[in-house]
Amino acid sequence: MTPRVAAFVYPQKTVTLLPTPDDERPTMSIKSKEFRVVEGDKVNINKWPTKVEPYYASKKQLKKMLRAHVKEMSELQNLLYASNRYAVLLIFQAMDAAGKDSAIKHVMSGVNPQGCQVFSFKHPSLEELDHDFLWRTARALPERGRIGIFNRSHYEEVLIVRVHPELLRAEGLPDEALDDKTIWRARYRSIRHFEAHLHRNGTRIVKFFLHLSKEEQRKRFLARIEEPDKNWKFSRSDVEERKYWDDYMNAYEACLNATSVRHSPWYVVPADDKGNARLIISARAKDEISDDY
Repeated sequence: MTPRVAAFVYPQKTVTLLPTPDDERPTMSIKSKEFRVVEGDKVNINKWPTKVEPYYASKKQLKKMLRAHVKEMSELQNLLYASNRYAVLLIFQAMDAAGKDSAIKHVMSGVNPQGCQVFSFKHPSLEELDHDFLWRTARALPERGRIGIFNRSHYEEVLIVRVHPELLRAEGLPDEALDDKTIWRARYRSIRHFEAHLHRNGTRIVKFFLHLSKEEQRKRFLARIEEPDKNWKFSRSDVEERKYWDDYMNAYEACLNATSVRHSPWYVVPADDKGNARLIISARAKDEISDDY
């Protein structure tokens, strides 16, 4: 198809305006704070978008923008490392197939691995179950001058454990700690105090909830089945967990309401568009580091 052009006739000459290539079009400004859960605000998870207007016009432009974000973050990370005063902790939580792993890979691809640590938290070990629920993540906190990334975190203990209370009973807690009317409020309070302690001692915390729609998750699960190079990602347990979707949304909503505070806020990142999500995350991550410099 021939591209449309605009022509304007002036005295003695004609000026023809050719369409601007996608990768040269001006990009939308990414205001990452728009996705922040403000302390005290009441979150209704169903009213938060899972998709917003793209910040990029083409895949080429997306890659260019991400490279710029990563380059800036790499430079800031060098300053962070050299000053040795602060640490940055990025926490990622999401439903299965929301794109946590790929977001971490793309956003941190250009950061010096000596100054960046990534930890993934799966089912707790027997040793971890013999300690309080914050113990295993506390052991993995970043030192000053470094960026720490938690792919899942201590928040699993108020998300999946709340959806599946049988996991709570397996933690060997005393009977008085198992009161369903108080245990979640108590855990939220423990998390807030824990993160406030970290902030006072120089760790800057940013928490990302990659907000995926149930329909987009279904599409990604089907892609994992139908595309051979994605088969390894598929697990029957992922499908089983879809039965608890509403319970998970309720758990996330309660968690966001209880634990998004000024010094360690949550950002609800629309995750139906992976490219957009990566841009929002990288913009917020670099801005968080630059706030101290």
